[in-house]
This record gives sequence, C-alpha cells and structure tokens, in this order.
Amino acid sequence: MADVHDRATRRRNMQAIRHKDTKPEILVRKALFREGFRYRLHQKKLPGKPDLTFRKHNAVIQIHGCYWHFHGCHLSKVPETDTAWWLEKLQTTQMRDQRNRTALAEAGWRVCDVWECALRGKNRWLLADVVSQLKNWLNSDLDYLEISGERKNAGVSE
Repeated sequence: MADVHDRATRRRNMQAIRHKDTKPEILVRKALFREGFRYRLHQKKLPGKPDLTFRKHNAVIQIHGCYWHFHGCHLSKVPETDTAWWLEKLQTTQMRDQRNRTALAEAGWRVCDVWECALRGKNRWLLADVVSQLKNWLNSDLDYLEISGERKNAGVSE
C-alpha cells in the first residue's frame, strides 16, 4: 500500500511527533510530583536523556511509547508500508534503549522503564497502581523495574 501523503507532508508529520513531554510522561510526572517526589527532566548529561531523574534516589524513569520503542504489545505494530525500513528503525531504537540502560546501570543509576501500554489501552493499570509501584521502587534499593500493560510482564529484578 502506497503512502497517502507526499514526501514533504510525511516529513512534516513525522517531525511534529513529540519525543518529550508526551501525555504518558506528563501523567506520570504530575502524579509523582503530587506524591512529593522531586526530579529533573531530560538530563542531557545522562545516556539517553532519561525522562525523569531522581538524584536523591539515584534513579531514573523512562516512559517509552510502545510503538516507537517496538514493545511488542497491542499498541505496537510494524507499518505495512516500507516494512523492512521500519523494522530496521524500530530494532535500532531497541538496541539504543538497551545500550542506554546498560550505560546508566554502569554509571550507578537505577533504571525504571514504564511502557505506554501500562497507562493506556486495553491492559492499562490504574494510575494509582503505577504510582504505587514507582514509589515502592524509588524507596527501595532494587536496580531495575519494568511496568507494562501486561501485569505478568511487570516486574522487579535486582
């Protein structure tokens, strides 16, 4: 199936897609702020410029869009147009995410990945449950937390 837009229109549309201050990110950060947590946004000196940095807790939280980070849940799918290019792009993003996660861990940071499907879609959590998980993790000494829309995949590991 051919693209419905010409190249210039498609380029303009793609450039308008936000990479920070997304709705899921704002939802999580406002909820944590209400709970008394203070953070820095998009620290340029850290690998991957994490969405939220909690110096006091030596932790970062990254809120990933399921589509753009190729999560594999019901919110992510490979486009039917130019499939090979999209697969390469999405897999490159996954590799970059893993490199950033590793670099953060090696620098002594604790990392949490919150997936968009945990906040919206058919398998979403209640926001209060997501915030509760994040609060517990921030106040713990666990190195890694992943929260996704599939509760069986949400877990804590050391």
